[in-house]
Amino acid sequence: MSDSGLFKVILGPHVSEKSTMMAEDSRQVVFKVSVDASKPQIRRAIEKLFSVEVESVQVMRQKGKKKNFGRVSGRRKDWKKAYVRLKEGQDLDFLADAG
Repeated sequence: MSDSGLFKVILGPHVSEKSTMMAEDSRQVVFKVSVDASKPQIRRAIEKLFSVEVESVQVMRQKGKKKNFGRVSGRRKDWKKAYVRLKEGQDLDFLADAG
């Protein structure tokens, strides 16, 4: 896969209470990724984008929620998230570049 294809794999960080606790406790970062992305693609994209070493990648498919819009019932899209464990001594800080 080319470098431009790797940039389409990672859609963004998934920030929640659980993902914040995982980042502090077990060096894991959670990302929202493309539905058709594989573990090796996610690993290469993270290593290329953030210049870190990845120890392991676990993926999980989230089903879209059922929602009612007045009388019409609908459904949100399914999505995929990746739990990325970084090697010892590696760190990702999303807020460092914001200042």
